[in-house]
Amino acid sequence: MLEGLKEEGEFRYVERGEGPVLLLLHGLFGALSNFEETFGYFAGKYRVVIPMLPLYNLPLLSTNVSELAKFLHRFVGFKRWDRVNLLGNSLGGHVALVYCERHPSVVRSLILTGSSGLYENAFGGGFPRREDYEFIRKKVAVTFHDPKHATKELVDECYQTVNDRSKLVRILSLAKSAIRHNMAKELPKMRIPTLLVWGRQDTITPPEVAEEFHQLIQGSELRWIDQCGHAAMMEQPQAFIDIVDPWLSKTLTQADKE
Repeated sequence: MLEGLKEEGEFRYVERGEGPVLLLLHGLFGALSNFEETFGYFAGKYRVVIPMLPLYNLPLLSTNVSELAKFLHRFVGFKRWDRVNLLGNSLGGHVALVYCERHPSVVRSLILTGSSGLYENAFGGGFPRREDYEFIRKKVAVTFHDPKHATKELVDECYQTVNDRSKLVRILSLAKSAIRHNMAKELPKMRIPTLLVWGRQDTITPPEVAEEFHQLIQGSELRWIDQCGHAAMMEQPQAFIDIVDPWLSKTLTQADKE
């Protein structure tokens, strides 16, 4: 588990390293630990920051992707950063896309993995039955190609979350918001260097979603990880790092020359 959580005003985040800012954005059931290996590796090269998105703290009527992007903008402003690199998984990728649409001059590069924004199977295609632990365990396992990654700790955390009525209604609000906020018309206008890293066995945002992102985002690069589901940075962290690391280094070097 990542340590060193900072709390300043409305923001809770972990931060480590020096250099260009790399913001990691978690998904709907995400936690800081989802990025543990990615965070540890890139903190040796960049200023890596994971803000805790306020999934359960916004007023219910404001619990949507757009408001999370506004929160991200407030955080970037609070930290006084003028250029950032974004890496988002699942809902975090969707938040990154909305942020890029609204504030393109602030974003140097974008990395998406299992991102929503076009199409996703929420909960693997079923409503979360709150009291049924085995049902929740199976739904968490759908996130991964190899169900061994659905640890008891992850399942327990998800189970507790969906059995908290306040959190559950916000999860459902965010999931519906993500489906409604389709980015297909906005993506062709983006001119931000973009890397798509996708698990070939992703059943939540399937491979055809990655292909559509690739077609719609001009100049994007698409890389696949085999034996991998929806959370590549958790299930295949080294393969994920091996793809992201050279791409990000090359992209920032090219940007510095321009």
